[in-house]
Amino acid sequence: MGEKTKDIQRIALLLLCIITITAHAQVASSVSLNIGDSAPPLRVRGWLKGTPVKRFEKGNVYVVEFWATWCRPCIAGMPHLSALANEYKDKVTFLSIDVYENKTTPPAKIKAFVDSMGKRMDYAVAAEEGNFMATGWLDASGDKGIPKAFVVNAEGRIAWIGHPTRLDEVLQKIASNGWDVKEALARRNLNKHLAELDDSAWYDLIRYRGDPEKLDKYGKQDSALLLIDEIVRKEPGLKYAPRIAFYTFSSLLQTNLQKAYDYGKTLLVTPTYEDPAYDVVINEIQLYSYKLTLPAKIYELCAEAYRVKIDLYPENPDIPAIYHRMAEWYWRACDRAKAVDAEQKAIETMKSKTDKDRDYSATDLAIFESRLGQYQRM
Repeated sequence: MGEKTKDIQRIALLLLCIITITAHAQVASSVSLNIGDSAPPLRVRGWLKGTPVKRFEKGNVYVVEFWATWCRPCIAGMPHLSALANEYKDKVTFLSIDVYENKTTPPAKIKAFVDSMGKRMDYAVAAEEGNFMATGWLDASGDKGIPKAFVVNAEGRIAWIGHPTRLDEVLQKIASNGWDVKEALARRNLNKHLAELDDSAWYDLIRYRGDPEKLDKYGKQDSALLLIDEIVRKEPGLKYAPRIAFYTFSSLLQTNLQKAYDYGKTLLVTPTYEDPAYDVVINEIQLYSYKLTLPAKIYELCAEAYRVKIDLYPENPDIPAIYHRMAEWYWRACDRAKAVDAEQKAIETMKSKTDKDRDYSATDLAIFESRLGQYQRM
C-alpha cells in the first residue's frame, strides 16, 4: 500500500473520529462545579510525595492538578509545573492528584513512577481514593480530560479551570490580587455557550461534507458556506470556532484558494472557546493535497500551523515529529531554508530528550538525519 493511500486513510479515519467524539462529547449546559464555587474536599488514598494537605486553608492559594501515569501530555508538562511550583513556593501550594488509572495498576507502580521523576515532579503528589476526586472535580466541572488544573483562591473558591500550560498568566494575576473571579466565570460560561453552538452547527453542516474517503465526492461546498454565513451572522464569535472552521476552511480549499489562505492565516492566530484550530489547517491541507493542485503558500500555511502547535504546547512529547512534518511542508512550499531549519530542530529536540521521555529509536533518528541531508543537498 502506497504512503499517499495510507495518509488518506489515516486522515479519513481522523475525520470519522472527530465526528464520533463530537457525538459523545456535547458540552453540558449546566455543571455542578464552576468558577466561583467552593472547592470540593480533598480525598486521597495516600500521599506519594511532598507535604500532605488535608484541607484547603483560608488565606492560602492552591493549584490542584490531575494526571495519570499513562498520560504522556501530563508527564511532558511536569517540569513546567515544577518550575511554577518553585517560582510561587511562598505564595501557592501545588497538589497533583493521580486519577483515571487502570484498575490493574498497583499503587506501588504509581509510587515508583513518582519517585523516578525526581525534581521534574517537584511538588506534593497523591493518589485519589476510589474515583472521588475525578467525579467531584473533573466530572462535576464538565472538564474530564487530563492534564487539568484548578486554582483554589484564598477564599477557598475555584478561581480558574484549564490546561496547566495556561497557568502562568493566571497565577501571576492571582498572586498580585489582579484576578477577577466574576470575569473568569463569565468568560468560561460564554465559552461553553459557544462550544454548544459550534457542536450544533456541526450537525447542520455535516450533510454538505461529502465522503472524504472518496476523492471524487466533494460535497456541496457553496451550500455549506452560505449556511456558515448565516450562522456567523447570528453569532460572530463562531467565525473561527473549531467546527465552523473545519467546514469553512475545507469548503474554501475546494472553491477559492486565496480566500482559504486568508481565512487560514487569521484562523491560526484567533482563539475562540479553544485554542486556534491549527489541526483544522493541518488535516485539511494534508487531505486535499492529494485531491487538488495547491499553491506553495497553502503548503507554507500547513507548516505554519505546525509552528503554532509547537508554540502553544512546547511540552508536547511529539515535538520532534512535529518539527519533522513541518520541514516536509516547508519543502513542499519550496522554502529550502525553513525546511532545513525545521529538520535540524527535529533532530535537536529528539537528541535532547532524556531516556525516560524518549519514544524515538536510532532508526527514527537516522530517518530524520537522512531527510535533513536531502534538504541540504537539493
